[in-house]
Amino acid sequence: MSKNTQLATFAAGCFWGVEEAFRQIKGVKSTMVGYTGGRSENPTYHDVCSDKTGHAEAIQVEYDQAEVSYEKLLEVFWSIHNPTTLNRQGPDIGSQYRSMIAYHTAEQEQIARNSKESIEKSGRLKNKIVTEIVSASSFYKAEEYHQKYYMKMGGSSCYTHPVME
Repeated sequence: MSKNTQLATFAAGCFWGVEEAFRQIKGVKSTMVGYTGGRSENPTYHDVCSDKTGHAEAIQVEYDQAEVSYEKLLEVFWSIHNPTTLNRQGPDIGSQYRSMIAYHTAEQEQIARNSKESIEKSGRLKNKIVTEIVSASSFYKAEEYHQKYYMKMGGSSCYTHPVME
């Protein structure tokens, strides 16, 4: 990574669609889907889907902060999923589909907390935000067939969440 390149980690439901949304942003240099926030080391997709590992399906984004801000990444994060549903996105149910921001620096933590507070105060959402904001922990790369899944398969997203105007 160069001095301008940073990592950001988000969980917002099915990681296929989340990755595709972030891949489209100018300034995002790479994406990787995987698992984070849980108890077990080197989990597989099967393990995570059991809802017993504590891991969330997540995406790690490498971005050039000279080209795109962390605030912009957060705008995308909030817009691509429903941050008010606990352990669920659309038809996907389980803690592996929870909404989570895993910060890598104290600055990211503050920006994420301010962003969440701003959206809560805006009244754009009918329900309370349940998104976890936690320190980034070990990130385990998902199996290769999950990487850039929509690019490989020709899809665009799992589903949409019109929760914000």
